[in-house]
Amino acid sequence: MAAPSSPRRQVRRSSAVLHESFLRHRNWRWAKFASLLCLVLILIYAIDRPLPRPEGDTVYGYTLGTIGFALILWLTALGIRKRRMSPGVWSLKAWTSAHVWLGLSLIVIGTLHTGFHFGWNIHTFAYALMMLVIFSGLFGIGVYAALPSKLSENRGELTETQMLEGLRSIDRQLHSAAQPLGPRAAALIQASLEEDAFGGGLRARLRSGALENATTHAENELRKMAGDVPPDAMERLRALLGQKHGLVAQLRRHLRLRAILEIWLYVHVPATIALIAALVAHVVSVFFYW
Repeated sequence: MAAPSSPRRQVRRSSAVLHESFLRHRNWRWAKFASLLCLVLILIYAIDRPLPRPEGDTVYGYTLGTIGFALILWLTALGIRKRRMSPGVWSLKAWTSAHVWLGLSLIVIGTLHTGFHFGWNIHTFAYALMMLVIFSGLFGIGVYAALPSKLSENRGELTETQMLEGLRSIDRQLHSAAQPLGPRAAALIQASLEEDAFGGGLRARLRSGALENATTHAENELRKMAGDVPPDAMERLRALLGQKHGLVAQLRRHLRLRAILEIWLYVHVPATIALIAALVAHVVSVFFYW
């Protein structure tokens, strides 16, 4: 009888499973299933070729259309599934893996369903929307593969909450340090305190680095006022403004990476909704007007 695994080996094995990519889930289970499905459908298409050429209104075409439509409806359920946590075969990681690989199989299923007939009609429009959804999803996969490590690297050992609290702490210290200043220097610090470093919406979030802002302006102007501000106060203010400048830059990079992680959904989700509407119109036109 084989000796039981050591606790250390079991921990390593559990850790490997925990950090396994959703793309490689269960040793590429869904990649293999999707590949096999596509291979079978292509073989059937190559062997059974209605003359003059396969079309969507053949038995094979209707079968592929039904599979594709049902698969698209199931794939849209991922958004609902994310709100429910459960382990096992249909864990969120398993569902996401199936979502990606079966979603890619729609390229084959949808293309074979068309019989390579394209035109200026609702059917081709639905096909184009499907491809838009798929390729926006591929962009999302690339983003999620590359950016989380950059997010972690940018944060260092700080969480987003800790960075925000650190910024608030610096602002409180700046407010105290500015009390003995003259009106001009105090106005510079007040402008830095009042500025919303993260305003401006999505476009501002996508702009990287520390932009020219009230904090940067205060740093530059205080250097010109060295003779008007007590040396101890000047040193304290410049140190705090430098810390704030660096922390704001770090937070802006963090928000920019977060925005890139989310922005592809502004294409993927609306395109998916439009795709379902176009598919309904496609089905209705086929069964009621052809």
